[in-house]
Amino acid sequence: MAYADQSDIADLYGPHALVVADRDGDGVADSAAVARALSAATDEIDSYLAVRYTLPLPMVPGILRQFAVDIALYRLALGADVLSEEHRRRYEDALGALKRIAKGEAALVLPADPNADPDSPTADQGPRPIVTGGPERIFSRDQMKGL
Repeated sequence: MAYADQSDIADLYGPHALVVADRDGDGVADSAAVARALSAATDEIDSYLAVRYTLPLPMVPGILRQFAVDIALYRLALGADVLSEEHRRRYEDALGALKRIAKGEAALVLPADPNADPDSPTADQGPRPIVTGGPERIFSRDQMKGL
């Protein structure tokens, strides 16, 4: 399942954005090329998400749709030799955000599955909180001094 489709490109950036997929010079986007680029973008996104999330995701957050479109347009523009600085910036921004998600510095907002067992190890797919409180330490530097 791809995170975006050809209509998402037109919805986000308008139909003129698909000029990067015009392989015949006839002004019509090559739908097969667009589908391949979006599939490759999904695979690239999954390579980052797999570090923190169980795939496939239960739903596609809008931000992943945006990332998939930006990555696919970059790849299409690169292949058509019409790469612009804007394509490169959007691609690099998407990768930067995906790297932050993989490191745990950012997270995807996914709805909780109402049918999931809350005690299941996969119930919370996001990063777990850091616990900073707890009982008194049994062994500390001061207690171990001189032993």
